Amino acid sequence: MATNKVELQHFRKCILVAAITPDISEEKVNEYLDELQFLALTANMHTIARFKQKIEKPNPKTFIGEGKLHDIRNFIKEHEINIAIFDDELTGTQLRNINQILNVQILDRTNLILDIFAMRAKTAYAKVQVELAQYEYMLPRLTRMWTHLERQQGGIGMRGPGEKELETDKRIIKKRISTLKEELKKIDTQKQTQRQNRSKLVRVAMVGYTNVGKSTLMNLLSKSNVFAENKLFATLDTTVRRVVIDNVPFLLSDTVGFIRKLPHTLVESFKSTLDEIREAEVVLHVLDISHSSFLDHLSVVNQTLLELNITEQTFIHVCNKIDLLSADEVQTRINDVKTMLENYHMHSDNVIAISATNKRNVEQLRQTIYQVVKKIHAQKYPFDTFLYPDVK
Repeated sequence: MATNKVELQHFRKCILVAAITPDISEEKVNEYLDELQFLALTANMHTIARFKQKIEKPNPKTFIGEGKLHDIRNFIKEHEINIAIFDDELTGTQLRNINQILNVQILDRTNLILDIFAMRAKTAYAKVQVELAQYEYMLPRLTRMWTHLERQQGGIGMRGPGEKELETDKRIIKKRISTLKEELKKIDTQKQTQRQNRSKLVRVAMVGYTNVGKSTLMNLLSKSNVFAENKLFATLDTTVRRVVIDNVPFLLSDTVGFIRKLPHTLVESFKSTLDEIREAEVVLHVLDISHSSFLDHLSVVNQTLLELNITEQTFIHVCNKIDLLSADEVQTRINDVKTMLENYHMHSDNVIAISATNKRNVEQLRQTIYQVVKKIHAQKYPFDTFLYPDVK
């Protein structure tokens, strides 16, 4: 993504670090680093360089080799780098040892994602979810985090809990985690009641990898003005809108975007958000078909849904951003999507190629949703079938 020189003046400089192991190819690592660079940009950091090392397995003390770390340290000094970001989750020991060698702020992928979530959290509910995930990440790394915070005085990677951790200990953090979990239980109960009280409308949940255009599509289908931005995790809170297509009303919800290596603590914290998907009758899976890793994104979302036991819903797969491809490329990629769905034993009938930006084939998508929702509504509420005389 292009960023002009004026904007870069407000960005902190960072470098990215990744390991190439026998089970992860260099090509795959480059894809992960592309995504990590986008994450860094989302957190207002400018990537100066990338460092990769081929190793058999991560070093339990320093993640990569100490020799490589010293090369990175020299580069950091020469270019006045502020932050080093590692593409995998680091242990407390690794964080402490790497910090001693590089002497700059060290983040791992999980901490960076948590920071972005903290930036994006707007409602009290989202803030509680993020704070819980931050504390659970921090707890096993507490000894190291003390010295880290003492020098860094907050900043990127520490939004939310912030400097108050200087005076805390494990007992207090555990108590805070317990309190936050109780808060979430209460809010989850309230949200469950809200979902149950949403009359008898069929529910449609949008899912997808982050930054695939869900919010843009939400705006098109619901004629609302949901915040949409070309950054990762632009929205965290579930947005629910009542939509009517022809004579059929339904509830459409947008959920937080998925991503590779999504921290487990976040998945747990955002359980209620994911319940919107679990309790929906229809899942609208939006895919950025123009992305070079679109099949990986499809796989990540499908795997997560399988882990959440979300398999019984009717799926509509929306291949977005076809305006960025040729007609032949679109057809080839649609065929690839259908093949992968069959490998997951999922129906590949409802696969629709659209451009939300240019509104291409959006009416076809609306009609597909209309037919699916109408049929489900008639099955659930047969006494309403006079509204839908053509349902079979």
